[in-house]
Amino acid sequence: MIFGNKNNIKEFNYLEENIKKCFEYANNNDLINYDKGSYEIEGKDIFLNIVEYETVTPEERFWEAHRNYLDLHLMLNGKEQIDINFINNMEQKDFVEKDDFLPLEGEKNSNVILNQGDFLICYPSDAHRTAILVDKPCKIKKAIFKIIIK
Repeated sequence: MIFGNKNNIKEFNYLEENIKKCFEYANNNDLINYDKGSYEIEGKDIFLNIVEYETVTPEERFWEAHRNYLDLHLMLNGKEQIDINFINNMEQKDFVEKDDFLPLEGEKNSNVILNQGDFLICYPSDAHRTAILVDKPCKIKKAIFKIIIK
């Protein structure tokens, strides 16, 4: 997991080139005005999902991880808590290959709070539970870049 803010991206010069491409894309496009949906950047290797939802309690959400893609969550508007842990600390359920979805069960180890401009990168070993309210329910808009693991 890597947590940061896009305004400090120069501090993350060690990031893989495909991750850097996503930040360049975010800087060169007005993502806040994108409609909800999926957008190809480099075919199935790098694509973008724009999501909007209201945050809820942890009991209303689920744990997940991915094997084929890493996630780059970039907050566009609103405030969201993402609970985190490592998949080895959790009970792994049956992997759904077509959706690159690994359902998990367990408890959070920690959490991060994403405000506008903040990002969280989740690798295949990183469990995450998104859409958790911070103080009260909040409508958020977020970019989730999906980057293939090679």
